[in-house]
Amino acid sequence: MTASPSPPAAALPADRVTRAALAIARVLAGLLWIQNLSWKAPTGPNFGGLHEWTENAVDHPVFGPWAWTVEHIVLPNFAAFAWMTLIVETCLGAFLLVGLATRFWAVVGLAQTAAITLSALNTPGEWFWSYVLMFALHLAILGAAAGRTFGLDGVLRPGWRTQRGSVAKLLTVVS
Repeated sequence: MTASPSPPAAALPADRVTRAALAIARVLAGLLWIQNLSWKAPTGPNFGGLHEWTENAVDHPVFGPWAWTVEHIVLPNFAAFAWMTLIVETCLGAFLLVGLATRFWAVVGLAQTAAITLSALNTPGEWFWSYVLMFALHLAILGAAAGRTFGLDGVLRPGWRTQRGSVAKLLTVVS
């Protein structure tokens, strides 16, 4: 019995400008997440303002069930929530920056953007389109597999595709 050939690699855009634009969008998304860590630092009980922004989900609700969840689950357990947020957003920024497991982290970015949107969208002074743009940016990264262009996914994925193990298959899917 002969092994079936690997499916062909997904074609990357041939146009250098398109590839560069994808890489720039991915890197900028990573920098966006990293830059926004600065005001969530674990300084004092409020994690640099994260607590106040989280309270906006209750004070200016976007979606009732989300406001209830924040009020009754997140805020009473805020330290755990804040550390989880800090860790997730650090990883999100770092992995997008280097282009590793980019599709997975784009999905995490979409989920984190949804949580932020549901918490802050109705806060006075917030610009609706900033959330739409964050969603669009992560959808583009996901759809284009942007880490395959000038990222570690592009360097490592060919090796993962030739391996038979479940970890290699998983890495191929999330890249």
